[in-house]
Amino acid sequence: MKSLETRLAKGDVLLIDGGMGTEIERRGVTMDSDAWCGVANKTYPDVIRTVHEDYIRAGAEVITANTFATARHVLEAAGLADEVHVLNNTAVKLAREARDSVAEHPVWIAGSMSSTPAFRDSGLPDDEQAAANYREQAGLLAEAGVDFIIAEMMSHTKNACLVVNAALGTGLPVWVGFSAEVDRQSGEVLPWGVTRAKTPPGDLGEAIKAVMELGAVGVMGIMHTKLNDFDAALSFLQQRWSGPTMAYAESGLWKSPSWKFVGVASPEEYAPAALRWVAAGVRIVGGCCGIGPEHISELRRRLR
Repeated sequence: MKSLETRLAKGDVLLIDGGMGTEIERRGVTMDSDAWCGVANKTYPDVIRTVHEDYIRAGAEVITANTFATARHVLEAAGLADEVHVLNNTAVKLAREARDSVAEHPVWIAGSMSSTPAFRDSGLPDDEQAAANYREQAGLLAEAGVDFIIAEMMSHTKNACLVVNAALGTGLPVWVGFSAEVDRQSGEVLPWGVTRAKTPPGDLGEAIKAVMELGAVGVMGIMHTKLNDFDAALSFLQQRWSGPTMAYAESGLWKSPSWKFVGVASPEEYAPAALRWVAAGVRIVGGCCGIGPEHISELRRRLR
């Protein structure tokens, strides 16, 4: 199997999977009010495995372990701090089982590390504790056998550097996904969440620059960003980063109090946007919240 680095050096376009949390919720999995989809590794392992299998069958060449919300501080809020090891290990195990079961093409497994706090909380632990938690999770993902780590939903400089530093410490390849939104009045590209009361203002350009200065990051991209904001955010990144770029948007609106997304773009609506990103130089493309296997299948069909 050719390495990821070889594929990217050749200029190949790789398909990554779509959303996990919104997809398993769509299939009936109960979300935890603090740890969102992270607890499902324990409570609904068969659904997690099946979703991975469906993404592989749809054509995904990269699948992401369900570890977005399994850092210690997130699980601690859900009363599961003692299970941080087993939940991270199980997530990777389920992804590996899915690959072994159905893959007929090369498939790589990414371990997700995010900047998210517990979902009912207003913030993260202090920097020292957060850094320790990220190092712990990165080590667990590496030990469990992921092929590389994706730092997801990066936006604010300090926390992004803590996550990426922890991931780089494993010696595995590291991809970094930034999340953004566009100010409707000024057109300015902002870090995702700046317009929400609990998230302090920041500068996305500073975050991108700081992560680049850490060195050794192989891929950077835009993810978990709404379709209407995506092209501007992608251009913003590409003006600052010339290496391999990934793109996977979210679509739809979160309908409270459940985690259901409504108003999600159809596969036929999503695919042209993704192809536009590929035409702009993106080399890894897929989807985030709201985007499912049917979107990846349609995208594969059109890429071929």
